[in-house]
Amino acid sequence: MLGRLDRSGRLIAADLQLEALQREAGSALGDTLALPQVAAVAKLARELGTAVGRRAIAAGTDHDVEMWVSARPEGEEVVLSLEGWTVRPAGGVQLAAILAGGEAASAGVRYEWATDEELRMISLSPDFAELLGIAVPEAAGVPLTRIFRLEEDELGEMPLVTALAARRDFNRQLARSRADEGQIVLLSGEVVAAADGSFAGFRGTATRDNEARSIAPARSIAFDHALDEVLRSPIDRIIEGAERIVERADGPLRSDYASYGTDIAAAARHLLSVLGSMSDNPAQSNRPVDLAALTAEAVVMLDSTAEEYSVRIEADSADPLPARGQERAIIQILVNLIGNAIRYSPENGTVRLAFGRAADNAWVTISDQGPGVAAEDQQRIFERFERAHTNAGGTGLGLAISRRLARSMGGDVTLHSAPGEGARFTLILPSV
Repeated sequence: MLGRLDRSGRLIAADLQLEALQREAGSALGDTLALPQVAAVAKLARELGTAVGRRAIAAGTDHDVEMWVSARPEGEEVVLSLEGWTVRPAGGVQLAAILAGGEAASAGVRYEWATDEELRMISLSPDFAELLGIAVPEAAGVPLTRIFRLEEDELGEMPLVTALAARRDFNRQLARSRADEGQIVLLSGEVVAAADGSFAGFRGTATRDNEARSIAPARSIAFDHALDEVLRSPIDRIIEGAERIVERADGPLRSDYASYGTDIAAAARHLLSVLGSMSDNPAQSNRPVDLAALTAEAVVMLDSTAEEYSVRIEADSADPLPARGQERAIIQILVNLIGNAIRYSPENGTVRLAFGRAADNAWVTISDQGPGVAAEDQQRIFERFERAHTNAGGTGLGLAISRRLARSMGGDVTLHSAPGEGARFTLILPSV
C-alpha cells in the first residue's frame, strides 16, 4: 500500500485502502494526513532526511488497523509504504464516539498514548491531547518530556525512567502537563517490540483521577533522596570493584593495571562526595574562596576532554575574585558547565570564560559556539534527566545538580542562549 505526502503533511496520493482510512478519520485526499502515528513516522523521516520504519496503529470508525509504516523522503515530499495491514477490534476511545461528539473524559477514564524508542510521541488520543491543552499534530514526533514533566512518587521513584533503562513495562508514573500544570495523570505503559524483537518504544494509557492529584508531591528543587536511589548504589559497587583490583582479590595482575583501581576508586568517592554535598546544608559551611582560581582548577581537569573534542578553552585574564561557597561544590558546578560547553562546541571551536563582579555577587560566564538552546527549552534542561539535544550523551543530571548546588550556596546558575548563537551559562555566587 502506497501514499505520498507533500511538504506540509497533506496526503496528495494514496491507494484505495489508505484513502478510505483517511476519509474514515474525517479527512480527505489533498488534506492533512489524519492518522497521527503514520504522520509522526513521516515527520520523523523528513526531519532526519532518511528512511524510517515504525509499527503504527490507525483508528477506523469501528475498528483499528495495525501496520508497519515505512517513510522515505523524496525531495520535498515523503513516500509512504504500508505493510502488514491487520484489522483488529477497536481499543480505547472509539473514533466513532469522538465523531459523534461523545462526552469528554472525566475522572477515572483511560487515555491512550505511544512513543518510539527515543520517547518521541507517535500517538496521542484526541481526548488526551485536549485534556493536556495541546493539539494532536503538535505532539507528533515531540519528546515525551516536552509534553509532560515527570515527577517522583511518594517513594521518590520514577517508574518510566527505570522502565526505559530496563526495557520493561511500567505503571503509575506521575506526570504533569507542561501546557496546563493543573493536569496531573498516572501513566502506564507496555514495551512495543519491532519486527526483529528490538525495543521500539512504549504504548500505554493514562488515568486522571483523584488519586493522581492526591499523591502528586509538592514541586521542589530538593531531590536528594531520588538521586541517592539512582546513583549511590552503583557508585558503591564501582568502589568495591576498584578496591578488589587494587588488592588483586581475583588473582595476579600487573602493577600498572592494579594502580588504575586506585584512580577509579578515588573518582567514585568524589562522586559520592558530590551526592553528600547535596544532602548537606552547604550554607552552613560556606567560606571565602577565589572563584577565578577554582575555575582554573576545573579547566585543568578538562584539558584532556577539550583536546579530544579539538576545542580551545580561553579565559579572560582575571585577578583573584573573592566569593563565598564550598570549594568542592563550586568545582563540580564548573566541571559540569565547562564540560557541557566543550561537548556542544564544533570542532576547532572555542569555549570562553569571563569573570566579573556586580553588586553583592561574583560571577563566571562560560560561553560556547554550539547550537544554542531554544527559549522553550531553557527551563526544561535544568530538570533532572533532561538534555538540550536528544543526541547528547549523559544522564541529564549535570545541570540539575549544578543549579541545586549553586542555589544552596546562595547563588544560581543562569542561561542566556538562542538557536545558532551558542549558550552562555553563568555561575553566580555571593561575593565576600
